[in-house]
Amino acid sequence: MAYSIFIDGEAGTTGLQIRERLEPREDIRLITIDPGRRKDADARREAFERADIGILCLPDEAAREAVELTRDLDVRLIDASTAHRVDDRWVFGFPELSDEIRDQIAEARLVSNPGCYSTGSIAIIAPLVAAGLIDEDEPLAINAVSGYTGGGKALIAEYQDGGAPAHFVYGLTQRHKHIPEIMAHAGLLVQPVFSPAVGNFAQGMVVQLPLHLDDERTVAALFEALSEHYDGQQFVQVVDAEEVGSRLVPTAMNGTNVMRISVHGDDDNGCATVVAVLDNLGKGASGAAIQNANIMLGLDEAEGL
Repeated sequence: MAYSIFIDGEAGTTGLQIRERLEPREDIRLITIDPGRRKDADARREAFERADIGILCLPDEAAREAVELTRDLDVRLIDASTAHRVDDRWVFGFPELSDEIRDQIAEARLVSNPGCYSTGSIAIIAPLVAAGLIDEDEPLAINAVSGYTGGGKALIAEYQDGGAPAHFVYGLTQRHKHIPEIMAHAGLLVQPVFSPAVGNFAQGMVVQLPLHLDDERTVAALFEALSEHYDGQQFVQVVDAEEVGSRLVPTAMNGTNVMRISVHGDDDNGCATVVAVLDNLGKGASGAAIQNANIMLGLDEAEGL
């Protein structure tokens, strides 16, 4: 049996990678419309009507319009935009956070795909809050760097034309669109200071959480809490610091749906950094969408990944 999927916005970076991963699969039939009608509401509604799952790879406002367009249809939706990530009517599509969330994804009609920065941030912080190693009202700082594909077509063109800098920091007003979902799904009551940056590489991401240590919050305790939380998970791996080495490369997980977490530091000087490395278009976008689609369809969640 083949399931039907319609990617609304398949011309964008996330949509293209979802399509590339789904096209070879015999258990999936991709529904397409004429490129000239990609903004035609009637053509899109007809495609949604024929689909088991619609994946929205659209700007926020366009994603909201697509949801309204499908309101009376049976199609299930995965939204890769920011529009619904803190909406209680949508299930947050990060199955590794808990067995309960994975079960909710399997039954949901509406699933919001996590953002790339938030995937790394939540993956690090949420288990440590649950384990009592980070207080929900503790002031935190998150530092991250992403490949330029996360910035959309204009930024991609700037880099590909050779006019962009090797590295730049942005989001300095502390109003980055991923902050609300990081707080909501990591269990934080105080807004973290978030410092994102872009580097001159297409795909890849490193997210860093610096922490002060004490008698209870040791390097070993952080590693143990994260390892226990993600034990048995295929796509979130907690690895020893010695295994990943002293240089963590943002592109190390490119082309995969794997996020690798490690804990680095020294109890003697009281400082540590918890690090997540992932492909911003893999586990941070298109790979996660396919994983969620597999779960929703009752398939092996690793199929095609």
